Amino acid sequence: MTRSSTASAAATATDADGGAAASPSEFRRQVGFDSARLLADARELLPDVIELRRKIHVEPEIGLDLPLTQAKIINAIGDLDLVVETGSALSSVVATLTGDGDGPTLLLRGDMDALAMPEDSGEAFASNHEGAMHACGHDAHVAMLAGAARLLHARRADLRGSIKFFFQPGEEGHHGARHSIEEGLLENPTVDAAFAIHITPNRRSGTLATRSGPLMAAADEVFIAVTGQGGHASMPHGAIDPIPVACEIVTALQSHITRSVDAFKPAVLTVARISAGTTTNVIPERAELAGTLRTVDERTRDEVHRGIEQVATGIAAAHGCGATVEIKKGYPVTVNHDGFAAFTLDVFGDLLGQGSVSTMRAPVMGAEDWSYVLQQVPGSMAFLGVCPDGEDPHAAHACHSNRMRLDEDAMVVGIAAHAAVALSYLG
Repeated sequence: MTRSSTASAAATATDADGGAAASPSEFRRQVGFDSARLLADARELLPDVIELRRKIHVEPEIGLDLPLTQAKIINAIGDLDLVVETGSALSSVVATLTGDGDGPTLLLRGDMDALAMPEDSGEAFASNHEGAMHACGHDAHVAMLAGAARLLHARRADLRGSIKFFFQPGEEGHHGARHSIEEGLLENPTVDAAFAIHITPNRRSGTLATRSGPLMAAADEVFIAVTGQGGHASMPHGAIDPIPVACEIVTALQSHITRSVDAFKPAVLTVARISAGTTTNVIPERAELAGTLRTVDERTRDEVHRGIEQVATGIAAAHGCGATVEIKKGYPVTVNHDGFAAFTLDVFGDLLGQGSVSTMRAPVMGAEDWSYVLQQVPGSMAFLGVCPDGEDPHAAHACHSNRMRLDEDAMVVGIAAHAAVALSYLG
């Protein structure tokens, strides 16, 4: 990373007595904030946070190289006394705030990138970059984190330790968190705990939810090629048709999932594309299947990988065809640390009251590269409800929809939640 700031270097991550930071099982509740004041101060920042969010939304960027977004972030926090570092191989921004006392280091994240898709939200500030849209709320994540940096900067006297504000590109399939870790994200100073927020239009606006253990799924891509023997469509007996074999594989894979996978460690396998043939009177030699596998347990993930291979090659062989299976492993399971997830739920309760906080019963089958960070350090991710006013959370356009919208007023809670977690952890 490239460093560019006038602030002093961040403190070494130690506790108040100079020893090592608390182990994951030793998180203690500390009420380090006045909830009413924190929410009021976050609301004062809301106009600037909304302005930043909309500036990013109208100029979405995709992948690891996001120069426009990076420049907007640096400009938004440029007047704060932070150590600002930018990525070498990607457009990340890491801004470190050092508190007035020694202590551990907390990582807070806001991801920066958009999706390769059109926007049909109808917003006045809709994307002007054709084929790109902030349909997953990353514009809000960045804006809330920038607001939290300003809120916490004003409270640095209350902090024992350091905060790394991590603005991350390339979450949408580009492994940005992993690349940032390789560039030293979790070092200098060493990160002791980590926290992130993800918005969702499918929860009541201004509410927070999380859970211990698996929060989001691993995501793998599955590719199966079935090879037979081409021929004339009027004489299938003179060919080996791979198309019905491919169809049989699709249905057999669904039976395999429901009969071989523990229902309490679920897997979702969706074949999303079937392609074969060129015209109506030719049996092709090859049929191809492609889809996605989602699992919330690494052992189940490995077992299903083996099962896909066995089902596809076995059925193909039974019909005189060949089959090749390729599985591209994507993001790992996002697993919240039990102690830190419980800690954040307590913090949320202090901030909002228990009526606006919930423990999720089950994981979400979407995937997140925050998983790479949580493999390295204890931490958690929480969901912030942003359902637009007047809409039913169950019917609202979800993340990754071309019509996704969010209630910007809920960003007050996101700003304050970042700050509350930091003030409690470093109080």
